[in-house]
Amino acid sequence: MAVQFEKKTRMTPQRRVILDELRRTNNHPAADEIYERVRKRLPKISLGTVYRNLDVLCELGEIQRLELSGAMKHYDGIPKKHYHIRCVCCERVDDAPIAPLNELEDDLYSTTVFEIIGHNLEFTGLCPQCARQRNQQQATG
Repeated sequence: MAVQFEKKTRMTPQRRVILDELRRTNNHPAADEIYERVRKRLPKISLGTVYRNLDVLCELGEIQRLELSGAMKHYDGIPKKHYHIRCVCCERVDDAPIAPLNELEDDLYSTTVFEIIGHNLEFTGLCPQCARQRNQQQATG
C-alpha cells in the first residue's frame, strides 16, 4: 500500500519505523510500548520523537489515536473506521468484529443542526485471561 503524504511532510526513517511497528501488530499499543518496539530498531530515538511522530501520523490519517474511556491513549495502525473492545481489568484493546454503523451518522445528520464528523463506539468487558482469573478467584473464594 503506497503512503500518500503532503509535500511538506516527509516520510522520515523514524516515521517509517513507527508506522511499520504499528502495522505489524493488532494489539493497539500505547506510546510507551511503541517506543520500546521502535528502540530495538532505532536505539537512539527518544520518547518525545515517538510522540511527535505519532501525532503527525494521526494528522495524516495513516493511523488512529484511540482515546477510550478509562484508559491511556492507544494507537491503531488501521486508519479506516472500526470499533474496539476494551478490558476493564487489564486495559487490553482489541478490534470489535462488527461493521461500522455509517447509517447511524446519516440518521443523526438529518435530525440535528450539528455537522457530524464521526462517532466513537466502545465496548467494554473482560478479556479471556482476566475472565479466567476472576472465575478462578470466585471458585476458590
